[in-house]
Amino acid sequence: MTSTPPKTGANAPVEHFENPNARWRVITASLAGTSIEFYDFYIYATAASLVFPHLFFPSDDPTTALLASFAVFGVAFIARPVGSVLFGHFGDRIGRKGTLVATLLTMGIATFLVGLLPTATTPGWEFWAPFLLVVMRFCQGLGLGGEWSGAALLATENAPANKRAIYGTFPQLGAPIGFILGNTLFVVLSATMSDETFMAWGWRIPFLISAVLVILGLWVRFSLLETPAFQKVMDEKKVVTVPLVQVFKTNWLEIILGTFIMLATYVLFYLMTAFTLTFGTKQTTEQAAAAGKLGDDPAAYVPGLGYHREEFLIMLIVAVVFFGIFTLVSGPLAERFGRRKMLLWTTGAILVFGFVMTPLLGAGFIGVQSMLILGMSLMGLTFGPMAVILPELFPANVRYTGSAIAYNLSSVLGAAIAPSIFIALWAMADGSPIYVGLYLAGSAVLTFVALLFTRETRDDTYVTNVS
Repeated sequence: MTSTPPKTGANAPVEHFENPNARWRVITASLAGTSIEFYDFYIYATAASLVFPHLFFPSDDPTTALLASFAVFGVAFIARPVGSVLFGHFGDRIGRKGTLVATLLTMGIATFLVGLLPTATTPGWEFWAPFLLVVMRFCQGLGLGGEWSGAALLATENAPANKRAIYGTFPQLGAPIGFILGNTLFVVLSATMSDETFMAWGWRIPFLISAVLVILGLWVRFSLLETPAFQKVMDEKKVVTVPLVQVFKTNWLEIILGTFIMLATYVLFYLMTAFTLTFGTKQTTEQAAAAGKLGDDPAAYVPGLGYHREEFLIMLIVAVVFFGIFTLVSGPLAERFGRRKMLLWTTGAILVFGFVMTPLLGAGFIGVQSMLILGMSLMGLTFGPMAVILPELFPANVRYTGSAIAYNLSSVLGAAIAPSIFIALWAMADGSPIYVGLYLAGSAVLTFVALLFTRETRDDTYVTNVS
């Protein structure tokens, strides 16, 4: 049987606790850390679409090079569950603060080193360059595997009981902020450099700049004290010796449900970022023919929308603004109507979106921009509440481990293989994204079912709850 936190009822009094952390410090630390982490992750995703296929996986077949690049992109998602176990263990053993510093350093150093790697076009580095890129990508995933859960707990475990969903939106806001920072930098570089200069060394700049952001994030996090919830676990001597064993013993069902609750969010997330950037910037058949790039078998060419890289990145950035707005909107909605009900409605909307995205993408600039805005708005509505609903499934002394495992197992199912599947489905449909939309709709069905089997957690105790 699973252990569940005691319910207090809709009209229960708010939990009272002494909070040594100022509200602005909690919000800044949770937001700054995830913004940096997602910045690091996004610049890799962008480079995986635009740069790495040419520099690290050169091939006569562009689709093969792109698939190889996205395969390495997926390595981070294999590493993330490992990171969730590793950092979850320390987060539930020694505390949230110290663990969050370690996750930021792990990912930040790996990202910086990517900017220093020689490429596979460098003589003597044909094997070692891709290999080291895989290693750095694994380390990125390791860090992010522990980062998200810790940032979510930092926000929600410092929040009043009736504002947990609102506080939980701040670490989630790091995703659109990181995206805007990373991709705006790519746009500026594209606008100020020739393609030759950008491919030669300009792509390295976003990775090297991450070092400055990491230093700022560390400065904010070092100023924090431990969260009241974990402090109470230590005061009551209820720290678990092996959190991984305990959480699978007492909360295995919550891990399964949490994994599938997050599934549609992940699929939508990487459809709207990695896939749309690839699809949007791939040349149309006519453009490829004019440029002499159809190859020996023109019928095998997989066309895209034909937008210039800089133009499409700007379209994405506009859409991500709506991602940020609706992430903030999701907190009050989840607090008022409950996490479960709000996410059921949102997941239903994602299912419908899977069917309407293809007609929109075929409706010219207005249709494409509308599709991006609609998808990113849904992204905000589904992503925002995840920082509160997943941690609320678990008691305080295994909360870091439990929520991190659920979040990152879902990344394997919903994100590790998703970009490669998207590319394969796109090619199967001869350049149409119709099967990609159906794949998203199918993931929404699985998330909807998981939510139906999940209880509402809004009125549960949180700070004082331990197994």
